[in-house]
Amino acid sequence: MWRDQVKAAGEGALALLVRGVFAVMRGVGLRRASAAGGWVMRRLGPWLPRQKRVMANLRLAFPDRDEAWRQAVARDAWENLGRTGCEYVHLAELAAGAEMGAETQAALARLRADTRPKLVMAAHLANWEVPAVIMHAMGARSAIIYRTPNNKPIAAMVRAMREPIMGRLIPATLAAPRAMQAALKDGVGIGMLIDQHFSRGMAARFFGAPVLANPLVAQLAARHGVAVYGMRAVRLPGGGLRAVLEGPYDLPDDVPGAVQFMQDVMQRWVTEHPGDWLWMHRRWRDLPPAPP
Repeated sequence: MWRDQVKAAGEGALALLVRGVFAVMRGVGLRRASAAGGWVMRRLGPWLPRQKRVMANLRLAFPDRDEAWRQAVARDAWENLGRTGCEYVHLAELAAGAEMGAETQAALARLRADTRPKLVMAAHLANWEVPAVIMHAMGARSAIIYRTPNNKPIAAMVRAMREPIMGRLIPATLAAPRAMQAALKDGVGIGMLIDQHFSRGMAARFFGAPVLANPLVAQLAARHGVAVYGMRAVRLPGGGLRAVLEGPYDLPDDVPGAVQFMQDVMQRWVTEHPGDWLWMHRRWRDLPPAPP
């Protein structure tokens, strides 16, 4: 009993701290909050223990690049992470100011005209929350798969902030596939980040090395005739963003082939803007033995 009380008190105190930080970020405004977060993390990040993982990932992905180039990409990635964290309370404003090129406008027109259920795959690039906000702001009936914070007060706070600007929220639990199928049948488009390690995933290759990839988008596309698009944000000089939408993709008919196709798209995105990606994540791990 007392342990539960101590845990609840600790979660409440942390939630108050997070609420205070959010209030400060709101008070200073989007540009100052983003710049401050980027400035701090660009200088602090390379000294953190996670820098070892960042550099190991960069060496694996870009073995032909020199160490100075990788260090520069690592600093850009830390800056982007700092900006992304401090932009959290300003997502609606950030999305409203995002640039869109002619190709993205054309893809949006195709998406609106497409009568099939839709899945939009995304990656942890630039501010990875913004694509979902943009789709919802444009009137698309949409839902996103999201990871619920373990802290219950913070989880409630995050949900209250996200739902009005992102649409339906589907927690990333074992029940998510069923909820996604129900949403697709209801005509709701779904956005999903698929560029991280997925322990129950399918074997694929990313930058030439083995990974376990989330196959859910490929499985739903094959089973239900779902149209698959890709959307990402690109960080611009000064901290702004450009939104990029692609698709619909002509996926391979088999699920493993479609999974690899999507990983190849993600690899292209990361290669184009390496400083935008979340290199801190442990993307490459030893795969389990293949079943007989």
